[in-house]
Amino acid sequence: MAEKRFYCLIGLLLCLIGCIILGERAKKPVATATYTEQKKMIAITFDDGPHYKNTKKLLDGLRERGVKASFFLVGERIPGNEDLILQMYKDGHVIGNHTFSHANLTKLSWSEAEKEIANTNKLIEEITGEKVKYIRPPCGYWNDTLKNKVKQTPVLWSVDPMDWKESNTTVVVNSVMNEVDNGDIILFHDIYSSSVVAALEVVDRLLDMGYVFVTVDEILSK
Repeated sequence: MAEKRFYCLIGLLLCLIGCIILGERAKKPVATATYTEQKKMIAITFDDGPHYKNTKKLLDGLRERGVKASFFLVGERIPGNEDLILQMYKDGHVIGNHTFSHANLTKLSWSEAEKEIANTNKLIEEITGEKVKYIRPPCGYWNDTLKNKVKQTPVLWSVDPMDWKESNTTVVVNSVMNEVDNGDIILFHDIYSSSVVAALEVVDRLLDMGYVFVTVDEILSK
């Protein structure tokens, strides 16, 4: 009788241990096949164009890679380059205002600043048939008067490789790659041939790293 009770106690003990082990396993997180990693997004932007040769090379390179960008145009450079603006529009790039003469808007009267902006808007809208939603003030100069009166959204940047004064493409590329992170807005200037070469190399590297290129509106909406 005592032997029977002993084996019953052993059985109960083993059962209790099994329950404890199963309970601990249930607490551990289990990886699932439905988990998806959030995409890393980047916006690449170009100021001061269009340039009849360099902008064309850039647009063709972006098209080959299936990459969307954002262009901020100087109005006085648009006449004669309407075909480039039309290509930008058809390829799905954002087209923004960079004033008519690359003017420091904060140094102008409101009537002068308004003219710089309005003239460029008009030239772009005559080509695309759409309102210009975004403006990038030259050198990033912006003030309360402009903030209160300009109806377009100002767009600045978070990564600036200073490509306008550095023609060494390796230096420019490394400058971007050392700084860039998810959600950044990169600044380039497509009037320089060295900047176009550097920009396309940056695009290739970031694509290889898993970045997805979006236009500035998608970055600003996050």
